[in-house]
Amino acid sequence: MVSVSGVRGKVGVQLTPELFAGIAGAFGTFMRRERGDGPIYVGRDSRTSGPMFSRAVIAGLQSVGVDVVDLGVVPTPTLLLAVEESDAIGGMGVTASHNPAEWNALKLVDGAGIFLDADLSARFRTFLSEEDPVRVGWDQLGTVREDNAAWPVHLAAILALPHLDVGGLRARRLKVAVDCVHGAGGPVMAQLLEALGCDFQGIGMDPDGLFPRDPEPTAANLAALSALVQETGADIGLAIDPDVDRLSLVDETGAAMGEDLTLALASAAVLRRTPGSVVTNLSTSQVVEDVARAFGVPLVRSAVGEVNVARRMQAESAVVGGEGNGGVILSALHHTRDAPLAAALVLQHLVDEGLTASAAAAKWPTYDIVKVKVDFPRESLADAYVALEADLAAGEVDRTDGLRLAWPGRGAWLHVRPSGTEPIVRLIAEARDASAAQALVDRAAAVLGGVI
Repeated sequence: MVSVSGVRGKVGVQLTPELFAGIAGAFGTFMRRERGDGPIYVGRDSRTSGPMFSRAVIAGLQSVGVDVVDLGVVPTPTLLLAVEESDAIGGMGVTASHNPAEWNALKLVDGAGIFLDADLSARFRTFLSEEDPVRVGWDQLGTVREDNAAWPVHLAAILALPHLDVGGLRARRLKVAVDCVHGAGGPVMAQLLEALGCDFQGIGMDPDGLFPRDPEPTAANLAALSALVQETGADIGLAIDPDVDRLSLVDETGAAMGEDLTLALASAAVLRRTPGSVVTNLSTSQVVEDVARAFGVPLVRSAVGEVNVARRMQAESAVVGGEGNGGVILSALHHTRDAPLAAALVLQHLVDEGLTASAAAAKWPTYDIVKVKVDFPRESLADAYVALEADLAAGEVDRTDGLRLAWPGRGAWLHVRPSGTEPIVRLIAEARDASAAQALVDRAAAVLGGVI
């Protein structure tokens, strides 16, 4: 898979060290042309293939004369923050984020500390197909320097945010259960929760990359965390994905709260202190609109994809944004999804409200969201969109990213789009009850089936 999200595939099938070294050499040459001289930062998650691919990436960068700063195993948002706050011309993250252990990927970072946007990504893909890396001789090879301070700097920046009352959090001494699925988040989440004065119990805290379950932090994958919440009497459960940019929640009863509530509750903590516009993508729950409306601020929707949200946040001067997959972006910190930040903001919201997690969620309207992946030929999508629009007769139509149909009076919407990270098409529907959302997805699937 090659997309604006980067390059990803299965280890030993599509992905080899030779491929990663070649892409890294091309990226180094391309970024020097685009951004001038400077180092490129490299970080990775905990996957077992990570050391192999990270060494290949570093070698590829050195071979074109680019100096490398190796951060080792760090959260993806830590890598991006380190790039932003340095003289780096870019960054490369060796991580497949929420994909299973047999996958890995490269995430490509601009020197401003955000992922390549559509324009820069398209130019790089053109470079890959039409040009070769510019190799250097033995006396011009890039150097390699290790940097172990990136996460401590990131942690200090979170704790210094004006959106957090660290003293109040420490005084509350929340009980927290956390599941880091053996990704990169174990050590960093432990340090964050200690700094916030939380009593916590964790599972999957060892960053060995041996995921015991599907690592995507969806409700269906959180049974162990739910059990831990119940066993320990925790106030809340936090589930972190392998590269630490997504956060999902479990309430004090052990019930999964859904990833969309992460952004809603975090946004409430931010807007209480810093009113301003909110940006989210077309597939995010209406509950985020409800939060924005309650604080009297506008909500703007962008195409799906972190960089699309980040760029729209910059354009709108938004104070907070993110995606319904548990990704929260705070402009005061940086323009990337950040699970440790999200966790701190959600905990702050509980302190602000003086409520349990379930009661804090119950303050907002309840919706049911259904997400389905289907195999469908991308070359037939244009015809599928026409058929869906004709069949479903929506009150609002948005073609910014695939097709989004909405029925505001019914509190329902449907979004159909090709995935940027997997070779499938996503059907996402939301309504005030699960049966209505499921009916939308079922009808969409039936219409798609009639197109091919």
